[in-house]
Amino acid sequence: AAMEKQVHPAKWTYENIDAMRAQLQSMGLSIDWSRELATCHPGYYKLQQELFLAFFEAGLAYRRKSWVNWDPVDQTVLANEQVIDGRGWRSNAPVERRELEQWFFRITRYADELLAAIDGLDRWPEKVRLMQQNWIGRSRGARVHFTLEGRPEPLQIFTTRPDTLDGASFLALSPQHPLAQELALRDPALKAFIAECEHLGTSEAAIEAAEKRGHDTGLKARHPYLDDVRLPVYVANFVLMDYGTGSIFGCPAHDQRDLDFARKYGLPVIETYRPVDARDPTEAELQLHRPRFAESAVLTVEGEALFHIAAAAYVDKSESVAVRYTAAGFMAESVVTPVDAVEKAIAFLEAQGLGEGTIQYRLRDWGVSRQRYWGCPIPMIHCPTCGVVPVPKQDLPVLLPDDASFERSGNPLAHHPTWKHVRCPKCGAAAERDTDTMDTFVDSSWYFARFVSPRAAVPFERAAVDRWLPVDQYIGGIEHAILHLLYSRFFMRALTDCGYLDMAEPFAGLFTQGMICHETYRDPEGRWLSPDEVTKADSGPLTADGRPVTVGRVEKMSKSKKNTVDPQRIIELYGADTARWFMLSDSPPDREMEWTDAGIEGAWRFVNRLWRLVTEAGALPPRGAAEPSGLRSAEGSAALAALKAAHRTIAGVSEDLERFHFNKAVARVHELANSLGELSGKDDASAWVRRFGFETLTRLLSPMMPHLAEELWQYLGGAGLLADQPWPAADPSLTVESTVEVAVQVNGKLRTTIRLPRDAEKGAAEAAALADQTVRRHMDGKAPRKVIVVPNRIVNVVV
Repeated sequence: AAMEKQVHPAKWTYENIDAMRAQLQSMGLSIDWSRELATCHPGYYKLQQELFLAFFEAGLAYRRKSWVNWDPVDQTVLANEQVIDGRGWRSNAPVERRELEQWFFRITRYADELLAAIDGLDRWPEKVRLMQQNWIGRSRGARVHFTLEGRPEPLQIFTTRPDTLDGASFLALSPQHPLAQELALRDPALKAFIAECEHLGTSEAAIEAAEKRGHDTGLKARHPYLDDVRLPVYVANFVLMDYGTGSIFGCPAHDQRDLDFARKYGLPVIETYRPVDARDPTEAELQLHRPRFAESAVLTVEGEALFHIAAAAYVDKSESVAVRYTAAGFMAESVVTPVDAVEKAIAFLEAQGLGEGTIQYRLRDWGVSRQRYWGCPIPMIHCPTCGVVPVPKQDLPVLLPDDASFERSGNPLAHHPTWKHVRCPKCGAAAERDTDTMDTFVDSSWYFARFVSPRAAVPFERAAVDRWLPVDQYIGGIEHAILHLLYSRFFMRALTDCGYLDMAEPFAGLFTQGMICHETYRDPEGRWLSPDEVTKADSGPLTADGRPVTVGRVEKMSKSKKNTVDPQRIIELYGADTARWFMLSDSPPDREMEWTDAGIEGAWRFVNRLWRLVTEAGALPPRGAAEPSGLRSAEGSAALAALKAAHRTIAGVSEDLERFHFNKAVARVHELANSLGELSGKDDASAWVRRFGFETLTRLLSPMMPHLAEELWQYLGGAGLLADQPWPAADPSLTVESTVEVAVQVNGKLRTTIRLPRDAEKGAAEAAALADQTVRRHMDGKAPRKVIVVPNRIVNVVV
């Protein structure tokens, strides 16, 4: 944004913070502003640099080469999420894979602990816990040794399904595998193929979506235990270097990706199981499908034979059946891998010296290096004599230079004329600062712990941390389900090991709110337009200079797509409370909502209606007036019905707010407003209930529309601020309806409803139903054979 606006990032950021703070305050957010902090402030990132040094000393921060997404125009590493259709999100340049020296945090040290602790996060959404489990991805499998003909070193392959080795028809290497890189030095075609792969990006999603392609290296691998089998070795674009060993064996019969590849290159598809025909298999067929790791050659489901087994009891993942591997005597539910067969395969490989069982994780260490100016400088110095040397703690913070230039692409810190040139803290020789800055996810991985003592000279005051943490209720978007939340969990464990804290989990409860969405717009050149830049016309939306606008999908509001609505404009047009009410009323807060002009205008009408309802009600009894005698005994009166509605609303809204069911709370307030609007009596009871109802309505509005609520509170004669008043309490005796609406069916079809006393006796319910004229008409003069009564719900007359 700073490059686009031709303004320094600090100026741009702090001006935005000021604008956002003013908007949040005008919206009436009840925040303790004395604890406000900015992670880009040197006072914050000085302490973050201290934490980095502590991680480095503990072996939790280290440097190594890594394959990354590289934007050749912006000359920076991009996260997988910033690569869109193989291009950089900002420059639109084709992204390349590059191997760079990068700093990493050793999050994998805590893989088992992070995984095991997920079961204890019982106040987290199940979908978030499952996403983290899958991201960590603990797999039990085998490292298998394949001998390559003409080469001394075997090829190591990790697989979670060693029981299907009989079905292997090829091996595949990642384009970044050392063997692939070596072979490319003397194979121009392979070198060109690897160059093509480097434009694919590094994300699993991009690789999975791409066409499965490969290059035959000409190498042959011997099958570990099938002496007559030789397997071709490919370099394939779908093999990830940073998972397992960077090489796989392909079993096309039982993996869609492998099957696509085998069909493309004419490779054999060797079944290790097959559907059972109506006839029994012949002895030759069973022999062909060598049941190496299974005592039986048949898999049965509820006694019916479904699959012949070759290498093991392999279950096709497209099946949704419970399977029983009869010979081994265990049950595998649905699509669960038959563990016994895998373990037998591992034991066989180990006994023959062909491989060994191992645990593999999908989780990778966290690469935190970014080639950007606007971030926390990594506090390390590179000395030609001493190597990588930490900046002494007393020399922190390593400040960003104010005079950085943003006119050329690439990292401004790397081409700054003086900033990076320093003396080595160890030997005093000329050296250079590390010019990378930290991933901004580092900033957000510990800020919540800083909030409890935001002005302390040390990162954390232990007494404050021990009092306030873990966070009782954390609220954030589902898009942070893995990265931010997992990084924060790692940080707390790392900080504990470094002696700063004594805690593991940062967030006791988690609520993931939905995103606010809006239409997207593009001009004829394909540039994104904000809603303010689009003019509505009869012919369709137009740009400011009258050109047609393309309306895109409704998507979550984002700065990159410019489909955001300026809160200040909404506040100026409708008021803050209208915006708050619309956001709360449209849908459950854990779901997406679409921001529309019609929706905000509907909320605006309700705000005005509430004001008129209270201010145009006429004379009301004075505050604190005693409840009229006889009000509660006047069954059937409009005043008592409205009083009960008020108490039911108190109870319902109180429960809804605790459960984050804000849209339900809004609906209850609407209903109470309707009840009070219909209370037209001039008697003392009606007037008293109107005042009680208005005061109740005002109190319940306070969390949702605080400004309107305070105005109404003052109008009604309330003392002091409504925000300082206690929350209303419902009278349990008035929250239960004395009558209920009961559905009446004739021969199972709904014909009418009647009101009955709550918990009416069966005989009374029957008599009331049979006396109803609509029921009698549908009985057509016939006598009832029986009457079925479900108390407080249904009466069914059978004729």
